[in-house]
Amino acid sequence: MQLKDKVIIVTGACTGIGKAIAIKCVNEGAKVIINGLEETQGKQLITSLGVENAALHIADITHNETPKALVEKAIQTFGKLDAIVNNAAFIATSDIDNTVLPFFEKMLSVNTIAPFSIIQAATHELSKTKGNVLNIGSINAWGGEPHLLAYSVSKGALMTLTRNLGDSLFRQKGIRVNQINPGWVLTEKEKLNKKEQGMKENWYEDISDYFAPSGRIFKPEEIANMAVFILSDNCGPISSQVFDMEQFPMIGRNMPKDINIS
Repeated sequence: MQLKDKVIIVTGACTGIGKAIAIKCVNEGAKVIINGLEETQGKQLITSLGVENAALHIADITHNETPKALVEKAIQTFGKLDAIVNNAAFIATSDIDNTVLPFFEKMLSVNTIAPFSIIQAATHELSKTKGNVLNIGSINAWGGEPHLLAYSVSKGALMTLTRNLGDSLFRQKGIRVNQINPGWVLTEKEKLNKKEQGMKENWYEDISDYFAPSGRIFKPEEIANMAVFILSDNCGPISSQVFDMEQFPMIGRNMPKDINIS
């Protein structure tokens, strides 16, 4: 077991990628604090994982009291804290014409400031265990799509936060900080979102190889597999790194023959 006896906080863990990471962590021997906003799904997850392995803390991560409360929940329930997975995120479309400041501020608050606040609140406890932080970003952090302006900026800022703290905290306190930038992932929410946008029921079964050379997009469990390795001692002294989980290079990609760019 890669995470035997580790205690890990996972935000945004009631659904999607966060849920897959929480399940994989428990399967690898960890105890987890599940954070999210979907109380019904969260309770169901706790039941399936077992109260001896998981505890639920329903709270908005942008509220000032939440970071400290999450750390205290870990200490009170399982006695220590070994790692944090900052997975919770706000995803919404916007471009230069319709990105109003309150929307932009909310995007940054959820995707960048809240992860920082949670890391800040946990630093003391993580220094005791020589623990680590894993931020879940997005390949949009490298620039992003035109209709994901605010979201892309927030994930780009998170990536810089990862690199900065991954260097300073590791040097000063022995705390590793890394990030995964997933590509397109087939979560339940993504299935529903695309249907609501007018795509067919089984849209994910017929995706252009421009977006998915393998013929499919990622499963949440595949992101979880990478997450567990980075969180584990098997990762060694790796810190301040960003791991792109994509099916094609982010720089210098060969254009498929059937794509017309003229």
